[in-house]
Amino acid sequence: MLPFEEADIKTAVSVALPNLAAGVDPELDRVYDRIMAQDPTGRRFARVLRDTIDQLLNGEVTGRYDWKALFKTEKTHAGTLVEINLQREFRFADGDAMDYQIADVDVDCKYSQQFGGWMIPPEAMDHLCLLAWADDYKSLWSIGLVRIRHEWLNTGNNRDLKLTIKAEHRDKIRWLWRDEALPENVLLHMDTADRAAVFASDSGQRRLNELFRRAQKRRIGRNVVRTVAQQKDYMKRVRGNGGSRSALRPEGILIMGDYASHREIAAQLGLPLPEEGEFVSARVVSARAHHQDAPVAVLDGKQWVLAQSDDPVESAPPLPSHTRQD
Repeated sequence: MLPFEEADIKTAVSVALPNLAAGVDPELDRVYDRIMAQDPTGRRFARVLRDTIDQLLNGEVTGRYDWKALFKTEKTHAGTLVEINLQREFRFADGDAMDYQIADVDVDCKYSQQFGGWMIPPEAMDHLCLLAWADDYKSLWSIGLVRIRHEWLNTGNNRDLKLTIKAEHRDKIRWLWRDEALPENVLLHMDTADRAAVFASDSGQRRLNELFRRAQKRRIGRNVVRTVAQQKDYMKRVRGNGGSRSALRPEGILIMGDYASHREIAAQLGLPLPEEGEFVSARVVSARAHHQDAPVAVLDGKQWVLAQSDDPVESAPPLPSHTRQD
């Protein structure tokens, strides 16, 4: 080989592979910036991870709410679903050698329910990987980017030659979001006795009523409703005209949805704000002197506050007309 050809090859390699020793990786920077521009708050990533776990649980059909109830094959399939659902959400282009192409850079996608458990295939060597992690028990999730280097990986002898990142080299991961709050799996985190009471009835409507009685002041997602109701018209079972909203009004319980008017009432009462497809229930009473500085919402011409445990039950007011948030 001629000297000038060898020099050319070395120059080409130095351009293709960023100088990690100097901490420079312009491709990683480009991908990082593109992702942050698409989802500056991380809410879209959090929703995809929440929805993917719920998709695997398939609560409407199975009644499952716990990751441990999944079959081994379903858990193995989780990574593929995360990869597919992220691509659908963000419309990442197909990669040439890896899963995606983001900002004109090939990026592989790896998911693990166990932090640090990302299985890196040989073909990902020297490529960027988007590492996703979500833990339903901790209600946390993380997303990061890393350039895969052989010396950073654990040795292994599994049949497909996939390796994991050494714990001491996880500091090479550039986190987009680290230990962010995953939308809560309410059924998983409910008190055991409360959860048993929710599922005690054979009636989907009665199960939903019990859910909103016992899981107050918490954001209850569409999948939780679907899992408890186990009926195709599950959202109808929440609303008025025979649903939980009308059934629980005599008990003083409001069920606020993702409408702008409902979110405003939740904000005035100091409750968590229901996001798209979510509900928040709470028992209210008309404001009296002993409620002092409690947050107040005006409904039906009266002031209402969150009920204290010793407040007598009174019928809740009707919620304002529905105006869906933007």
